[in-house]
Amino acid sequence: MTESQKAAQPRGLFVLLQERYDRVYGGGPGEEIAGLVDLVAELQEPDALRNDLRPLKNVELLFTSWGAPRADEPLLAAAPNLKIIFYGAGSVRSVVTEAMWDRGVRVVSAWAANGVPVAEYALSQILFCLRCGWQSAAMTRNSRTFSAVSSPPCAFGSTVGIISLGMIGRLVCEHLKRFDVDVIAYDPCISGQEAEEIGVELCGLGDVFRRADVVSVHTPWLKETEGMITGEHFASMKPNASFINTSRGAVVREAEMIEVLRSRPDLHVVLDVTHPEPPEEGSALYDLPNVTLTPHIAGSLGPECRRMGWYMVDELRRYLSGEPFRWEITREKAAIMA
Repeated sequence: MTESQKAAQPRGLFVLLQERYDRVYGGGPGEEIAGLVDLVAELQEPDALRNDLRPLKNVELLFTSWGAPRADEPLLAAAPNLKIIFYGAGSVRSVVTEAMWDRGVRVVSAWAANGVPVAEYALSQILFCLRCGWQSAAMTRNSRTFSAVSSPPCAFGSTVGIISLGMIGRLVCEHLKRFDVDVIAYDPCISGQEAEEIGVELCGLGDVFRRADVVSVHTPWLKETEGMITGEHFASMKPNASFINTSRGAVVREAEMIEVLRSRPDLHVVLDVTHPEPPEEGSALYDLPNVTLTPHIAGSLGPECRRMGWYMVDELRRYLSGEPFRWEITREKAAIMA
């Protein structure tokens, strides 16, 4: 590369822990970015950067991931040329600030890449729960012989309820088209025409719980959604129904849910998220036989994290060619995302 070609490249910097660089940008994406951007310094780990902000002086593009430094006023003052933050992870809430928006700094996120394994996890649990897999496994363990729920809903002709039709909820619906299930959904922000295009029947939140054999929730944690799922919803569920939460624990009134689960051993819940996270010591969620807890593993793990790095490469290429971003997070969008 000639000096003139290098001078024409935007100046960038990686700011994240080395281990996270290896997970997200290693093995290809980081090298691609290095070939498209004039990196002004070696990778900066967040703690070291907070102690010395000088590497940000000429940076236009910041590449980061989980644990990224917050774009607060000291950082912005040290990076007067900063234009875009490429966030190779999901929610940007820990990164963005009003000062950043006010200065016109843009941010793109790999939230859609992170949503792919979440939808896959939800699909796996929906299908397993339709067979009452967790209940039957527990019965077999306790009885020391093969035992199973006598009348599981199974996939053929059953009803799956989806709460919130954002990107992940829609992706789950797309996966479910391959199976002989009816899909109903609750999302007050979706029109009937949009629901028809997605291939779901819109109904009220209470109806989802009353009618569905499995309910999968994909609602962001907002002031308006906090505690929206109550004990009454769980109490109204069909015999041997299941509930799956891969969104945020705070959208469920967990104490009320626990009370219902104690009186309804036929129900089963699969929780990849709780509130707080993990549950407090002594929480009934650890002990109830009709609760399956997983430690927030629905999002990108292991090699899946590399997908997020490639999404950032794609966004960088769009920027360099003058195309619109595909995964930009605006101030308005950030306010309604988990």
